[in-house]
Amino acid sequence: MDLKLKLGILFGGAGEEHPVSIKSAQEVAKHLDPAKYEPVWIGITQAGAWRLCDGPTFDGGRPAVLSPDRRTPGLLVLDSHETISLDVVLPVLHGKTGEDGSIQGLLELSGLPYVGCDIQSSVVCMDKSLAYTVARSAGIATPIFWFEAELPEQLPYPVFVKPARSGSSFGVSKVSSPDELPAALATARQYDAKVLIEEGVVGNEIGCSILGNDGDLVVGELDHISLTHGFFRIHQEDSPEDGSENSTPVVPAQIPDDARKLVRETAMAIYRALGCRGLARVDLFLTADGTVVLNEVNTLPGLTSYSRYPRMMAAAGLSLGDVVDKAVALALEER
Repeated sequence: MDLKLKLGILFGGAGEEHPVSIKSAQEVAKHLDPAKYEPVWIGITQAGAWRLCDGPTFDGGRPAVLSPDRRTPGLLVLDSHETISLDVVLPVLHGKTGEDGSIQGLLELSGLPYVGCDIQSSVVCMDKSLAYTVARSAGIATPIFWFEAELPEQLPYPVFVKPARSGSSFGVSKVSSPDELPAALATARQYDAKVLIEEGVVGNEIGCSILGNDGDLVVGELDHISLTHGFFRIHQEDSPEDGSENSTPVVPAQIPDDARKLVRETAMAIYRALGCRGLARVDLFLTADGTVVLNEVNTLPGLTSYSRYPRMMAAAGLSLGDVVDKAVALALEER
């Protein structure tokens, strides 16, 4: 009897993080246990077309769609009219249409169990203003921010101008003077109509990888971003596999033990307050006075060879294969 799980793996996507998603899927492919899974590779082109693929590549893909009808769940292959059943779905998708609740809504309609945060948590975490509001209500420090339409006459420069709903620092600019602001706003609007202007938080950027549901959470080693200049934007390098021209993630983070404990506790509190499930990477600032400030939450963090989440988990003794196994098991428990 074949006891392998049919694992639908979604990759690509119509957003700006399409290339990163493909790299993440290729890394997942290297770590899948063939004794446990029968992978079904489902690629989404940048134009939004769905393809049944032979692996984490679009070569020779066949047109297919995910059925939203629970009476015929699974993947519908359009050129042959066959239906491929799926036991669980792993959306290896980042940014818009991957982390914003869109794909989660389709998977909810389909009735298929899926890895990661649900619709509500995905929506809140993707929108930085919503995430900050919820975190503040839970007593967690966040940056002060303004919307474009309500800017004060005097901003506390430097500030960061950001699309409210984007990832991997796409559209983000550091602004040091008023004359730089119009160009930064125009850049952010290329990625989202909703734009935030945030105060610059002075501190170490710390990452925390989390795996689990509710009270039973596994936390990887923390990392910190060592910067020479500018700000962290690894996925926009020409060759991120070879490292960044201005930053190096250091694992474990070189911070005192009491700060490490506070960062971990704060990250878990954020994870729970925002309703995260499955997995997420919580990015924070640790200031000189020991305050922990939320930066952002990535509900489907990068899983590439150079990504922070798998590196932090590996440093805690969990391979990417272990992470996938646990995340899939959590998704099936939710069924």
